[in-house]
Amino acid sequence: MPGPLESVRVVELPAIGPVPMAAMLLADLGAEVIRIDKLGRDDSLAGVMNASPMGRGRRSLGLDLRRPGAAEVLLRLVERSDALIEGFRPGVAERLGIGPDDALARNPRLVYGRMTGWGQYGPLAATAGHDLTYLAVTGLLHGIGPADGPPVPPVNYVADFGGGSMFLVSGVLAALLHARTSGAGQVIDAAMTEGASYLGSMTRAMVSMGGWQDRREANLLDGGSPNYRCYETSDGKWLAVGPLEPQFWATLVTTLGREVEGTPGPYDPAQWDACRQWLTETFLTRTRDEWAELFAPLDACVAPVLTLAEALEHPHNVARGSYTEVSGAPMPGPAPSFSRTPGAAGTVPRSGADSAAVLAELGYSDTALAELRDAGAIG
Repeated sequence: MPGPLESVRVVELPAIGPVPMAAMLLADLGAEVIRIDKLGRDDSLAGVMNASPMGRGRRSLGLDLRRPGAAEVLLRLVERSDALIEGFRPGVAERLGIGPDDALARNPRLVYGRMTGWGQYGPLAATAGHDLTYLAVTGLLHGIGPADGPPVPPVNYVADFGGGSMFLVSGVLAALLHARTSGAGQVIDAAMTEGASYLGSMTRAMVSMGGWQDRREANLLDGGSPNYRCYETSDGKWLAVGPLEPQFWATLVTTLGREVEGTPGPYDPAQWDACRQWLTETFLTRTRDEWAELFAPLDACVAPVLTLAEALEHPHNVARGSYTEVSGAPMPGPAPSFSRTPGAAGTVPRSGADSAAVLAELGYSDTALAELRDAGAIG
């Protein structure tokens, strides 16, 4: 069955990380995504990522956007598309002749999605950065990690993929709805710093109410509270323990053979050290999997900290079909799930594999194709 975005065509310009993630999500949900790939062997990070399972579900058009005639090919494609997503530094698309003004002149209904770390303007807009540096200026990185150590990079989940990819996709879908009712396209300026900051809205709200301290491991959800942190087990593995609510805390305490009354608790910061010490000593008495088996049927909010490999075999993930295989590699399946129009993980195209078909759809004659090849615009 077709996915919910079956009628949507998206052009994906060359990029790394967050833009391919956004394109993968759109493709998994049924959109026709045409990715522009560099000509020939591409050993850059973008090329490697496009050849990975994250490059799934697209059609690939090989095009050198710096060569004469390439911009016209792209703009012809734009005329037949609903959205375009790109992750160039500000001004690059304009210099290539494929910026928002050029594209919207050819297709006034187009949604032009731009994603950068800093946004399209501002003192840092033209400078390089990565998830870590974007997250640093939001104030969120300051709160991640141990109290007696440095801030800890949360891989690149937060700014790149959470604040970047997810907010770009949300913006594209919202703008597509607007375009279909109004006939007017628009430009989306998705800054990872702003998307990541938005993810921290609850923390900001708690700060404003005096319920959050602006330091590490001192709060309810940052590992400070003893009922929301990870504890080591006897086999050197870890258990995630998060019974925030009193009823869940009571289940945890009684399962561990204690009474709530008389046991150091998490609801008085003065008891945090004693509570943490008790839990630390207790969880060291059994293996991770022994604890996981004990708590699995209970409402105690306890789960084993699995490795990436172990997560593939967890019974809950297996039962839901949470993972699939793409090009021989295990990958998360399309999410979320739809009852009527389920998504699907497509195959990974060879770079430029669909060039001939796409160019034919755009109406290029043999003579025009020869001119593009001579100019180095196409392979």
